[in-house]
Amino acid sequence: MKFIKQFIALATVALAFNAHAAAPANEAPDALVKRISQDVIETAKADKAIQAGDTKKVMELVETKILPYVDFQRMTSLAAGRFWRDATPEQQKALTEQFRSLLVFTYSGALSQVKDQTIDFKPLRADPADTEVEVRSQVNMPRGEPIPLNYRVAKGPQGWKIYDINVLGAWLVETYKGTFASEISKGGMDGLIKALTEKNKKLASKPLKTNAPK
Repeated sequence: MKFIKQFIALATVALAFNAHAAAPANEAPDALVKRISQDVIETAKADKAIQAGDTKKVMELVETKILPYVDFQRMTSLAAGRFWRDATPEQQKALTEQFRSLLVFTYSGALSQVKDQTIDFKPLRADPADTEVEVRSQVNMPRGEPIPLNYRVAKGPQGWKIYDINVLGAWLVETYKGTFASEISKGGMDGLIKALTEKNKKLASKPLKTNAPK
């Protein structure tokens, strides 16, 4: 489960890392994901500060590069399910911010652990007119079997954005949906927001784990 979480994070970081680079207007979603994924892996491997777990640098990198290519609000609303509609605008905003922070901490930890992994992409099964597609890939591990890794992306006014990830058959949104529902049943939407806030505080106080030699 530890590696699954790491590669959920790695996948999204890979998608978002070079969000500042201008994408060709007609670039297919799988071509976009592939191009940026290869770039981030090579960059992370070569950056000694990232490999050493420089928390400030890694967090700043993720914060500035991940947002343009991830639809956090849609991801959060899907994870919250029916409870999202009953939440106030203020609660929706707070929940989105805390969920984003949780994922950013996860992404940062994964980014600092990139070492010998590679990613292969499958042919895209989609019509050119589709605005929601699934990009399929696999992460090749230095040891062990490849890890299936798929993305759900949607095209909006600002281009393609990721809103869900599947690792070994488990979709990220569905995984968090159960956790969200459990917290809401105990303390309502405010209880969920409080739980995520406390978890983020704990994560913020811990150093990033790395693959750097000891």
